[in-house]
Amino acid sequence: MRKLMIVVGGSLALAAPLANADVLGVGANVSYWDSDFSGEVVNKDSAVDIEKDLNLDSDSNANFTAFFEHPIPVLPNVRLNYTSISQSGRGEIGPEGFDGIGVNTGAEVNSDLDIDQLDVTLYYEVLDNWVNLDLGLTARNFDGELVLRDTAIGGRVSKTSVDAVVPMGYLAARFDLPFTGVSVGAEGNVISYSGDSLHDFNAYGQYEFAMLQLRAGYRQMSIDYEDDDDKLDVEMSGPFASVGVAF
Repeated sequence: MRKLMIVVGGSLALAAPLANADVLGVGANVSYWDSDFSGEVVNKDSAVDIEKDLNLDSDSNANFTAFFEHPIPVLPNVRLNYTSISQSGRGEIGPEGFDGIGVNTGAEVNSDLDIDQLDVTLYYEVLDNWVNLDLGLTARNFDGELVLRDTAIGGRVSKTSVDAVVPMGYLAARFDLPFTGVSVGAEGNVISYSGDSLHDFNAYGQYEFAMLQLRAGYRQMSIDYEDDDDKLDVEMSGPFASVGVAF
């Protein structure tokens, strides 16, 4: 993590004197993400496969983004992003059990997996014409919780949770086709340290008309994070669509 912070921080220091927006700008968008889950959750010495064992299905994957850009040199622009993911399912734990559920016998379980994350990103516009390039740092506050309920009468309830605030590098690039309102782009956050890693990437096509922005693309997010005896090692990926405004 220290090496990443040095590299990104040094890049920002070099870019800051040259990077700033030409005008004041604000914008926001909301999107829906149709993601599939894979991976496992660990509670102490037991693990469960969230795809094969729990049969999770997407209930709600919503995302909200807002940004503020200004023409003041040196000071970074600000971007906020909130993602809420909710999954539920009905599956079966094998005889190896999970956190005391189904040990030696197996058990049917109802499960709920919720992940919420809030990003605060400070960034500079290194390029701002038909080629756009942003470089910055993100502080991500995320928490995830998996709740399993044994369907038997009086069955055990298990809760596994992780939460943290982590720094991440931020990079966004967009290529505009002049005079058409059409553009393509990609953006991402990434960090890896001490055996933990997080990454969040998306690529998209966009059409802009007046102040309205319509966007569709593909997003992939991976969380491999251990919090004491609990560990979340999951990957989410799938298409998304968003609508937004920019002034």
